[in-house]
Amino acid sequence: MSVYEKIRENVSKKLEQAILCAREKGALAFQEIPSYVLEEPREREHGDLATNLAMLLTKQAKRAPRDIAAIIIDNLDTADTWITSSEIAGPGFINFRLDPAWLTGVIPEISAQGEKYGFVNIGQGEKIQVEFVSANPTGLLHMGNARGAALGDSLASLLAMAGYEVSREFYINDAGNQIHNFALSLEARYLQLMGVEVPFPEAGYHGEDLIYTVKNIIEKDGDQYVRMEEQTRRDILVSYALKEKINDIKETLADFGVFYDVWFSEKSLHESGYIRETMKRLEDKEYIYEKEGALWLKAILPGDEKDEVIVRGNGVPTYFAADIAYHRNKFERGFKKVINIWGADHHGHVARMKGAMQALGYSPDSLQVILMQLVRLIQDGDIVKMSKRSGQYITLRELIDEVGKDAARFFFLLRDPDSTVEFDLDLAKSQSADNPVYYVQYAHARLCSILRQAEEQGFESQLIPGEYQLALLVSAEERDLLKKLADLPGEIVLAAKLTEPHRLARYVLDLAALFHTFYNSQRVLIEDPDLRTARLGLIRSTRQVLANVLKILGVSAPERM
Repeated sequence: MSVYEKIRENVSKKLEQAILCAREKGALAFQEIPSYVLEEPREREHGDLATNLAMLLTKQAKRAPRDIAAIIIDNLDTADTWITSSEIAGPGFINFRLDPAWLTGVIPEISAQGEKYGFVNIGQGEKIQVEFVSANPTGLLHMGNARGAALGDSLASLLAMAGYEVSREFYINDAGNQIHNFALSLEARYLQLMGVEVPFPEAGYHGEDLIYTVKNIIEKDGDQYVRMEEQTRRDILVSYALKEKINDIKETLADFGVFYDVWFSEKSLHESGYIRETMKRLEDKEYIYEKEGALWLKAILPGDEKDEVIVRGNGVPTYFAADIAYHRNKFERGFKKVINIWGADHHGHVARMKGAMQALGYSPDSLQVILMQLVRLIQDGDIVKMSKRSGQYITLRELIDEVGKDAARFFFLLRDPDSTVEFDLDLAKSQSADNPVYYVQYAHARLCSILRQAEEQGFESQLIPGEYQLALLVSAEERDLLKKLADLPGEIVLAAKLTEPHRLARYVLDLAALFHTFYNSQRVLIEDPDLRTARLGLIRSTRQVLANVLKILGVSAPERM
């Protein structure tokens, strides 16, 4: 538990003791302590901590909230709390101001914990799976996949930092109608390139990358498939192409800093009979009925008003049937919570999938779906639409080549998933304070530079300041920076509970801004040895925290720029 969390926990205990004491005196009547909030106010002038406890007691106590707040303050023992003053604000908030000397504990804490600073064990080792990207292996990864990759990977890292046992998973859609169309497309391109005139399938894949794949097959095997039986030829072509596409997906994601624990094949669900067994379970529970020769799943949860076909009239399961079986498999593997990151166009599928999980006996709340809005790529003020290689939209590979992994990931993580991202290519490549990733990385590089200069000048840059030295950090810029460093564990807790890694991107931007403000107003390598030691401790701690958060986001922390 961090210094700041210990202070908040202590103040919470004192607040509860205060109202219990008031009840014993007959000054306050209530049955139970409500679930209240003790947090940092949005506005600095409102103090360091604020609580809504008095307002939540109004109904039980049958008194005005400001009167209750006054009773709480009268009965509050502030010994050992760092509280210097309490005041009633607005309709009945209680604001507290802390002795800024509490901040002196932050630097020793960061020094002791190093890379572990920020870790909070709220997960208690609970198993969570994060499934993200899961693109059809029929083409190249695009901008939407890139956003999902950055979001999913950083969310997994965030949850691990919060004490969960996290597994990253990619679901390979290597079965079903899209693979059938893929096989037909490969066959048509192969025969055309071998001089055989055949029509291209109406629902085929038109990307240039498919032609590259077929050329690779021809270079390897020549014309030996031209006179082969159709289905055998398609099976061979699609087997080769899937292997190539999946390898390309793995390599591209690796270059984007994304590595999976599990690559799960949809085809395995079909071949093992797991889908049929899952449908039988639903049928036995009377959630499935037959109509017009097909099997239908009843709508189960509110928000899903439409029954859905899960096995077609020809006996072939739909994609939804495979998806239900896949999610059942996730829970059977022991995950207490499953998080999916989907495109916003899948919003109608959410209630349906949650309902299917409830029908199978799992809590629908154990499945969380994060919906992600579109990405618009901007260059020279205009939307970029076409990709020379894919024939469709800009690919992840092209994006990495254009702006680099760090800029791409950071730009995607600056906005919450429900917001459309306008990705400015020119800004992402610029080396200026306007570029957020450059701004943050430059702060880290500058911190490293200060520590190198300290070593070159013979100062002990790694010396942990003593309490008397830390007490010298009294300027507003120093206090603001210390407070932000102290905030990290709380930010990790909140971001993990809300599954919002974008909060950390904003945190690290704010931290970089506070450091730059400090750097422009306070010199570090000064003559006074005690203040110099204290400020070097602050520099070292800021560097550590920046590096820790950038690691969660999957962005590098350069030592020189």
